[in-house]
Amino acid sequence: MDTESTHSGYSSRSGRSNRHGERGRERHKASGSKDSSRSEKSVILNPPETSSQDSPVRNGEPLPGEPSPGAEPADDGQDDNWGETTTAVTGTSELSISQEEVVGLGKGIEDRTRGFRRYLPLAAGLCGGLLVLATPLVFLLLPVIMWPERLQACGAACEGLFLSLSFKLLMLLAAIWALFLRPARASLPRVCACRAFLATLTLLLTMSYWLFYGVRILDAQDEDYHGVVQFAVSLVDSQLFVHYLAVVLLELRHLRPCYSVCVIRSTDGETRHYNMGQLSIQNAALAVLEYYYRDFPLHNPALLSASKHRAAKRLAGFKVYNVDGPAAAAAAAAAAAAAQPANGNQSQATMAAAAKRKDAQSAHNELYYEEADYERRVRKRKARLAVAVEEAFTHVRRMKKEDERAAPSDIMDVREAALAVFPSMARALQKYLRTTRRQQCHSMESIQKHLAFCLINNMSPKAFLETYLSPGPTLRYGPERWLADQWTLVSEASVTSGVKDGGDFVLRCLDFNLAVSVKSIPYIRVSEEYVDPKSHKFVLLLQSETSV
Repeated sequence: MDTESTHSGYSSRSGRSNRHGERGRERHKASGSKDSSRSEKSVILNPPETSSQDSPVRNGEPLPGEPSPGAEPADDGQDDNWGETTTAVTGTSELSISQEEVVGLGKGIEDRTRGFRRYLPLAAGLCGGLLVLATPLVFLLLPVIMWPERLQACGAACEGLFLSLSFKLLMLLAAIWALFLRPARASLPRVCACRAFLATLTLLLTMSYWLFYGVRILDAQDEDYHGVVQFAVSLVDSQLFVHYLAVVLLELRHLRPCYSVCVIRSTDGETRHYNMGQLSIQNAALAVLEYYYRDFPLHNPALLSASKHRAAKRLAGFKVYNVDGPAAAAAAAAAAAAAQPANGNQSQATMAAAAKRKDAQSAHNELYYEEADYERRVRKRKARLAVAVEEAFTHVRRMKKEDERAAPSDIMDVREAALAVFPSMARALQKYLRTTRRQQCHSMESIQKHLAFCLINNMSPKAFLETYLSPGPTLRYGPERWLADQWTLVSEASVTSGVKDGGDFVLRCLDFNLAVSVKSIPYIRVSEEYVDPKSHKFVLLLQSETSV
């Protein structure tokens, strides 16, 4: 009995302890899941790509360095009131520091692997080039080293082949340097098919010559040194022909235009058309990106958010009032339904359609007047800016004339003059850039540098303003605007295959996409029509009464 009671007491205590333990573990799991959800909301290691039209927001929080959806876009790293204070204020938020620290944990490994992938083809190319250039010299040196006493004397013809071989090797070295030892323009996802084919062909050619050399010359210890030299010269000739093939495939093949490429930016619909030759999809994507940085205006997300602010403002203008309360509204609705005739549904549909038409008409009227008001404000800001810049340049010219009469020690430097006249135009320039939503594209330092450049080169105020009146290509702005762009090529076909008529691919970036469609240039038929020179001749018959 004692043992049974003791066992039963132990089992009951163990059951209670197990239940308490299970409850504690459940509470611990619940708290752990809450903590994990909090941590997931605070730090995101791999944020997904944003859509091309929505603002980049993750879990309700804006990305570091990007404006919030409800706030006005401002320049990163500079004060929003630089037109009034002419000072630059920089700073980083705690969120940006924490994300940079978290993301930076694996950045070193990624950078090392990226450098390895980048320099591996260069190292392989250098080894292949050294093998190509060293093989003919090794063919000439091995007989001299291994059986010099059995070799026949080299006459004048053999010495002429030595001279030809040396010049051919020198030209081959220069050609390899000009074609292959150039800095890479970009990092492509796949190996170029033409380069791989040329490398394989060169390797097969070199190995074939080595095999023939080992069987016919090394094993037999050929005593005819003139034949050995001719064999080395034939190898150099074959290498020169392979290099000529490389020039045709890599440089000349794509020069003839065969396709017309249409490039469309997904956010604002900016479109350009280019002609291209026979290229692979990844090389065509590289050419499109080079054209993009040269021809497309800088992508400005602030202009895209203007329509969202306008739609939000319009929706905020509608207000719904309940005058009689919910009970009275329900009773009125029931009475109206009871008193409604048989054609009540048609009348309701007619009223709803009329309301929709009225709503659409008011919407496009509001849009029309808002765009007209925006154009009026832009013209006003532009006129004020032009007057301010003209006055500033006039003041600089007056200072130059005074400096000519002053002593050499009192002459002001051009950069000092730019800093002196910049505050007089800073406010007007800032208001214009805010109105056109391009204030994040131009910092105070870049504007001062451009002003000093215009003053040094004696440019007019209109030349100074041209940079800010219209958006320029992406390369005009600082490298921080475009060097960080990492593009992803999306294509149904293999990226190493050539572009075809009707094909398309997409280049994805963090903020937008470039949709590329390919059309073949049609075959043009031109015919000739012969015109008889005598058909242009005519005879003028004059009568006696005709006055001449």
